[in-house]
Amino acid sequence: MINDLDIKFKVGDIVYAKVNPEVRLLVRKHYAHIYYCRYADLPMKKELALFEREIVVNEKQVVNNKSKLY
Repeated sequence: MINDLDIKFKVGDIVYAKVNPEVRLLVRKHYAHIYYCRYADLPMKKELALFEREIVVNEKQVVNNKSKLY
């Protein structure tokens, strides 16, 4: 059973995918550690299913993480 404390992002949160950090995503649903997100600026576009590890809260986190690798 998934506890509410295990959920990192809540429905309605704005998040960013690590692979495409310039695009804002809106968390629509969370189920079994998978987040279903809609494009915040393009609501008619097909939604994404992302694992928690593929999501960051803001796009600056992706830049900071990449700079630590080099």
